[in-house]
Amino acid sequence: MLRSANCGSLRSENAGEQVTLAGWIGRRRDHGGIIFLDLRDRSGSVQLIFNPEIAESASRIAEDVRGEWVVQVKGTVSQRPEGSENPAMETGGIEIVASDITVLNRSLTPPFYIDEDAEADESLRLRYRYLDLRRPPMLRNLTLRHDVIRYIREFLSARDFLEVETPILIKSTPEGARDFLVPSRMQPGNFYALPQSPQQMKQLLMVSGIERYFQIARCFRDEDLRADRQLEFTQLDLEMSFVGEDDILDLTEELYSGMIGSVAPGKRIRKPFPRISHAEALERYASDKPDLRFGLEMTDVSNLASETEFRVFISTIKNGGQIKGFVVPGQAEFVTSQVKDLEDTAKQAGAGGLSHIRYRGSEPVGNLASENILESAGLRMPAEWHQRLANEMGAGPGDMILLMAGRQPLLNMWLSMMRTYVSELLQLFDPDELAFAFITKFPLFEWNQDSNRWDSSHHPFTAPEEGQEEHLDGDNLGDIKSQAYDLVCNGSELASGSIRIHNRQLQEKIFGILGLSEEETESQFGQLLEAFEYGAPPHGGIAPGIDRLVAILSGSTSIRDVIAFPKTQSGTDLLFNAPTPVSTTQLKELGLTITE
Repeated sequence: MLRSANCGSLRSENAGEQVTLAGWIGRRRDHGGIIFLDLRDRSGSVQLIFNPEIAESASRIAEDVRGEWVVQVKGTVSQRPEGSENPAMETGGIEIVASDITVLNRSLTPPFYIDEDAEADESLRLRYRYLDLRRPPMLRNLTLRHDVIRYIREFLSARDFLEVETPILIKSTPEGARDFLVPSRMQPGNFYALPQSPQQMKQLLMVSGIERYFQIARCFRDEDLRADRQLEFTQLDLEMSFVGEDDILDLTEELYSGMIGSVAPGKRIRKPFPRISHAEALERYASDKPDLRFGLEMTDVSNLASETEFRVFISTIKNGGQIKGFVVPGQAEFVTSQVKDLEDTAKQAGAGGLSHIRYRGSEPVGNLASENILESAGLRMPAEWHQRLANEMGAGPGDMILLMAGRQPLLNMWLSMMRTYVSELLQLFDPDELAFAFITKFPLFEWNQDSNRWDSSHHPFTAPEEGQEEHLDGDNLGDIKSQAYDLVCNGSELASGSIRIHNRQLQEKIFGILGLSEEETESQFGQLLEAFEYGAPPHGGIAPGIDRLVAILSGSTSIRDVIAFPKTQSGTDLLFNAPTPVSTTQLKELGLTITE
């Protein structure tokens, strides 16, 4: 070994010990001939001191050493003189009095500082990702990711789950996003697909009698990217036989509670995780991914709004829309510029506008003078109406009401965005709190206006709620509820799952409603349907996203910060400059040609 200890492991109790360290040079300071260097490895940093009176030869070498050079250092652990301790470093109570240094490799000047807060454009960091990963925050993120996955494996193995690997090269089947296709050289004109998820395979494992399966699965979806999306991502894939919805949700809550207590003990969790129906989530929070760390709950006030002469309200209601909004407690003193900022934010989100009402003063709303009721132009309603509005919405003196008009689902989208914006503006939440919730009873189908057909709200393998199969022949398909559920946290979806269909006839019926012909059904899903005829057990599962979870636990705003080698939002790998063209020879072997 080239070292006897790790840089970040040394403490005051190691004083007097002879150690050999190896790592990368960080900060360099020269104080009148005495040279101070920070040495960094994966465990952390420690200060080195080179004194020519103690080690002349080593000091001469240290004079030439620069940032990110790789060195080996021998020396003695020494207590720092009183008053020179560095509380910002975990090793700040000691330093290494160097006796020898060996340069193992030199480094060019990096394109950005390798420190806690790299002030560099993300594209530059991704271009030099191997340097970016040296930074302590990135190392912490990858370590946290390792700890999360290790906990998952230990937790599920202790509960009789089997980890089973499923193929990466599979058959192309529609699962909601575009497939990545892989041409076959041995069978020209035919293609594999990279899995969007192991959905069919894990269901086949249930038919196989595995009963409890999990996999840390790589998944691939050719879709447009956002901060929380990547072309390739990692999820915990989990499936169980002979279970109901509550069994899966209970296990998931136990897994997350234990995991976070183990890997992120500084986070606070609300327990138990509430279970909120999809309809209730939309009604109360205007979102099926609600952030429960703060209130700002919604109220539909269409009936009261219809009493006004406000043209926007009246026309919206006439055209089948709603007037809906929320109370911002204690913010009646918002000035005109602050209100305008809220209005501009709503318009930027696509809304036509935002109405506001501010109740200034301390008297009951119904007793407030007109000059203390500040409302959007066009309202001008009497105090009695405002009292009824305040009662309906739970508002009082000193509060502000924000209202929006529109048709669903756009109205809820605008309101959800405004709710999040206001919470961030007023800092209404604790960043160290994790407010989980299960969203249940999703609609089984949703109408696709563009394609003029029904789509699955989750995926086509989701079972309807018990007793609702008979409604599949009716006209109100949008009213049928499913046994699907999501796990959400702080406004993000972390996991999605369902009780699956395990009956061929029911599965074929669902495919038919979704517009698949018998030929398409057999071609794409024949293997699964056939398996259902050989004793398929009732089963269900859930698929938590690893990347999003680690991002939330680390406080990262993008999952790119918790993935070793991510892609940009345009799907480009800046480190390897991928994707790239391939040679004509390679294309010819695959029987492919490129057309303009």
